[in-house]
Amino acid sequence: MNDYAVTGHRIVTLTMNPALDITTSTEVVHSTDKLRCTAARYDPGGGGINVAHMAEVLGASATAIYPAGGSAGDTINELLNAEGVSVRPIHSGGSTRESLTVNERSTGRQFRFVLPGPELTLAEQTECLLQLRRAAASAAIVVASGSLPPGVPPDFYQQVANVCQEIGALFILDTSGGGLKHVTSGVFLLKPSLRELRECVGQELATESEQVCAARDLIGRGCAHHLVVSLGAEGALLVSPDSAYRLAAVVVPAGSGVGAGDAMVAGIAVGLTRGWPLTKSVRLGIAAGAAKLLTPGTAPCTREDTQRLFEQTEDPVKLELVTG
Repeated sequence: MNDYAVTGHRIVTLTMNPALDITTSTEVVHSTDKLRCTAARYDPGGGGINVAHMAEVLGASATAIYPAGGSAGDTINELLNAEGVSVRPIHSGGSTRESLTVNERSTGRQFRFVLPGPELTLAEQTECLLQLRRAAASAAIVVASGSLPPGVPPDFYQQVANVCQEIGALFILDTSGGGLKHVTSGVFLLKPSLRELRECVGQELATESEQVCAARDLIGRGCAHHLVVSLGAEGALLVSPDSAYRLAAVVVPAGSGVGAGDAMVAGIAVGLTRGWPLTKSVRLGIAAGAAKLLTPGTAPCTREDTQRLFEQTEDPVKLELVTG
């Protein structure tokens, strides 16, 4: 499983569509009524930003690259600086989006309102790639995570993969939709959810065998060397060219699922920078994702919770591959 070499200890993340995450709660959500909410919590958000933030919490050195514009972009910069996260924001002429999460206290249901984000110009996209190349030149791992905003071509993450191949950095990708479908090579680890894998291959994937076969098909096409398919409360599948493993979830009280996938990616990346094998790194990712469920809004998981839950993770179960 160790068909790679981590030569540095820094993680660089790229977030093309960051968001200022606003979290609040109200007793009951009714249409047309005024909903009296609690005081809002503000967190810097967007896949790669969340990964960098959580990687820092887990003890790794991380740098977050992202376009930022308007007052929401300024607030994200200020929040990350206050947390001690290294940032390289690229000025954007459009205003960074805001995302709203409303927790309904009477039922425990959660409502998430996600805006599309500003359109990025070609010059802004090029600057993102330039800053990534500079920052990643001395990094072990590059993580690109999240959706692509308006104006960015669907093959943009393939451009990122090309940069990582040229500089010799391991590339972890966590995205969906067109950004996932247009990746053809250069990804070390792809982390789709089961829903995202279904959408990518256009199949229901009702059984574990079908899920593993779909992941192996993407590997066989050269899209990625490894896939981690996150299954929520069912844990995860780790699929490689010649092996597949089932990893059980860690049971924790139900909480906000916002950012749990990003925490999982952060845990995997941190494990790899420690020189751990991929199976152990995914266990850390599962622990971080579970720890994220214990925190409010999009606040990062804690190192203490992650370590405690990591000690509860089980050894992976090797699956028999179906051939032919």
